[in-house]
Amino acid sequence: MTKCCDIWYNTHVQRTIRVKLTPSTAQAGLLAETSRLFTAAFNAVCRVGWEQQITNGVDLHHATYYPTQADYPALVSDLLVQARVKATEAVKSAFALQKAGRKVGMPQSDACPPRYNLHTYRVDWESQTVRMSTTGGRQTIRFAVPDYCTHYAGYPVDTADLIHRNGVWWLHVVVSVPAPAVEPTDEIVGVDLGIAQPAVTSTNRFLGKPAWKAIEGRRFYLKRQLQRKGTKSAKRHLRKMRGTQARFRRDCDHVLSKQIVQSASPGATIVLENLKDIRKRSKIRKQTKTSRRVHSWSFAQIKSFVQYKAEERGCTVAGVDPRHTSQACSCCGHTARNNRRSRGRFVCRVCGFELHADLNAARNIAAKYHASEGRSPAGGLPVNQPIVSVPVPRHQE
Repeated sequence: MTKCCDIWYNTHVQRTIRVKLTPSTAQAGLLAETSRLFTAAFNAVCRVGWEQQITNGVDLHHATYYPTQADYPALVSDLLVQARVKATEAVKSAFALQKAGRKVGMPQSDACPPRYNLHTYRVDWESQTVRMSTTGGRQTIRFAVPDYCTHYAGYPVDTADLIHRNGVWWLHVVVSVPAPAVEPTDEIVGVDLGIAQPAVTSTNRFLGKPAWKAIEGRRFYLKRQLQRKGTKSAKRHLRKMRGTQARFRRDCDHVLSKQIVQSASPGATIVLENLKDIRKRSKIRKQTKTSRRVHSWSFAQIKSFVQYKAEERGCTVAGVDPRHTSQACSCCGHTARNNRRSRGRFVCRVCGFELHADLNAARNIAAKYHASEGRSPAGGLPVNQPIVSVPVPRHQE
């Protein structure tokens, strides 16, 4: 790891490969028993941490290791340690939310995925087998690597989580991949994320497909109608639709994040709005289409996808305060709510500058990052001035 210009750059990045396990019937039973006991140990440690107000991992280890070892002797000691590590993370997060005024209860899981490390599993990429600890000793299990991540196979492994979903066993293996040798550049790309227009960059690129919103809307209303109907066939249809919307949104977010990263040159800085707690800050009080779309907006997932895809391209991802980015003029800096005449049209009340509203917001996002970094925008203007913008022709909006 090296440090340059107050920014840390890792020499390696981590990626997760989801491999499909093909255990025998006996091995599947051992995996199920291991998962059940790991979940029980996790819940036991959470109970102690919650009741005794312990958030320190070392203190929680001293308070729970020997009791859990006596209660669950079939689990190897390292799996007990990993259960405690996961429980510590959950308890610490719960107390942090409680301190922030959120109503939370004691962390508890019905199926906590067992976490393996270098002491409890070993991957052989050539034979595509993994040897892992279970309640019945070490077992050698075959696996298959999906085509889309075969280029990650063969790299050193870190931890792995064992997951059982819809009758299939999966192992989410974390691998360490060398980071690209790319020198940082001065290019800054501001990105305005939205619902109607998925993403607009400060470099005049409109990304994503507006039709995604219509597809999700039709699927939502179909689910609503089936729920109202309540017949056996409707419930059967709902079961078939389970997860369809989440998979569709995840696919859209992958496509959008890839387009965002590819819109920036290697070594550039991609600037997004910090949309954390946007649902709390939203002033929408009635249950409308807009409120439903805001509450179902997967902006955190998009950001995480952009971050890990940007690492492979050698780009840096930064965040800025989203306030007034849609109301400020990217030409003169005048800020007023009525500058935005409609959802897609921005007209400054002072200088008359007109531009697509989302493109104007994207340029303001880039300008905010310029100011926060203490850099002078293009043209040598002071850092507290907006980036001078050139109106885009109508056919490019």
